[in-house]
Amino acid sequence: MFDLIVKGGTLPDGRVTDIGIKGDRIAAVELLEDAEAREVIDATGDLVCPPFVDPHFHMDATLSYGLPRVNASGTLLEGIALWGELREIATVEEMVERALAYCDWAVGMGLLAIRTHVDTTPDHLRGVTAMLEVKRRVADYIDLQLVAFPQDGLYRTTTGRENLIRALDMGVDVVGGIPHFERTMEDGRDSVRDLARIAADRGLMLDLHCDETDDPMSRHVETLAAEVTRHGLGARAAGSHLTSMHSMDNYYVSKLLPLIAESGMTAIPNPLINITLQGRHDTFPKRRGLTRVKEMLGLGITVGWGQDCVLDPWYSLGTADMLDVAFMGLHVAQMTHPAEMAKCFDMVTEGNARIMNLDGYGIRPGAKASLVLLDAGSPTEALRLRPARLAVISKGKVVSRTARGNHDLAIDGRPPIARRRALDISRDTA
Repeated sequence: MFDLIVKGGTLPDGRVTDIGIKGDRIAAVELLEDAEAREVIDATGDLVCPPFVDPHFHMDATLSYGLPRVNASGTLLEGIALWGELREIATVEEMVERALAYCDWAVGMGLLAIRTHVDTTPDHLRGVTAMLEVKRRVADYIDLQLVAFPQDGLYRTTTGRENLIRALDMGVDVVGGIPHFERTMEDGRDSVRDLARIAADRGLMLDLHCDETDDPMSRHVETLAAEVTRHGLGARAAGSHLTSMHSMDNYYVSKLLPLIAESGMTAIPNPLINITLQGRHDTFPKRRGLTRVKEMLGLGITVGWGQDCVLDPWYSLGTADMLDVAFMGLHVAQMTHPAEMAKCFDMVTEGNARIMNLDGYGIRPGAKASLVLLDAGSPTEALRLRPARLAVISKGKVVSRTARGNHDLAIDGRPPIARRRALDISRDTA
C-alpha cells in the first residue's frame, strides 16, 4: 500500500512510469499495475519532474518594489542605495510577511528549494533574524538556504566582517561576499581570500557575488577559482553573476575558464537581472551582461540559472517561476538546439540542486517525495509554454493544485477547447 501514486507520467528523460510514494520518500519508480494507494494522481501525457530550484535570490528585499521609492535609473547602484535606506526602516515582521508571501508563490510554481542571500551589513541584523524565522516556518515544504551577504562589502564598513561572522554564528548556512564592491581591487582580492578561508575553516559552502559589473578588468573570479582550489572547496563554492566575463578579452577568458573548471566551483548567472541591470552606461552596441554560459558548460562546469530578484529595488517584475528564468536564459545565451533547451531545463532542476548540494533530490527510490506535475509533455515544451503546475508534491504531501491552461472558444466551425500544447509532444530530441 502506497500513500500516493503518480500514474503514467513522463520523466524529463522521456521515460513513462509510475511513482509510488510512502511517507516523505519515493518508494518505487516503475510501472505499478496492481498497486494500491490512498490517492492516485493521473499524470498520463504530462511531464513529471523533481522540484524547481533557485540557487540565487534576495528574500529579505522581495516584494518591496517602490519602497522607499522606485529605482528611476534602473541601475544596480541605485538599487543598492535604495535597499540601504529600506533595510534601516523595515521591521522583522514586515520582512517575514513579504518572504512568506513569496514562498506561497514559489510553492504554486513548484519551486521548493531556494538559496537566499541575507544582508549582514547593518549591525541590527534584522534581516538575518527575519530570514531565520522564515526558514523555520517553511521547513516542512521548502528547503531554504541562507547566505551571509555583506551587501556593502566585507571591509567597506567598519563592522562588515564582524557582522558576517555573527550571522554565521546565528545559524546562517553559506558564506557570501561581494569583492567588486570593496573600495579597491586589492581589498576585493583580500576579501575573496578571507571568505574562502572562513568557509573552509567552518566547513561551509561559499557563494560570492562576483564581478557583477561591465568592467572587464574586474577579475575576482580568477582569485576565487584559485582559493577554491587552494582550500579544496570544489562544488561547495559558487560564483554568482560573473557578468564582467561578457566584456573580457577572449584570450584572457581562454585562460580563465580552465582555471574555473579545474577548481570544481560552480557558476550562477541570473539572466533576468543581468540583462536588465548591465549595459546601462552603454549607448550602442549595448551589452547585455550575461556571462559565458555555453563556454562554461562546454568545459564541464556546473552552471545554473538563478532568479535573483522579484519586485524589489533592482527588478520591477517576477513571478517565482524558474521556467521564466530558463526561458530568458536560453534566449540570451542562444541555447536553442533541442539538446541545449533540455539543458536549460536541467539547469533549474538537477543542476541547481547540485549547486545547492541538496540531499535526497531527484526521482529515484529513497529520494525525497518532492515532485512537480506540469501541463506539458517534455522539458522543451515546458520551456515554451511555462505551463500550469497541475500538482506540486513536497515531501509526500500535495501542497498545490492548478487547473489545466486550456482556452474555451466560441468560434463557429472550431473545436470548443483550444489546448496550448503541441499536437506532437514526443519530438524532444537530443
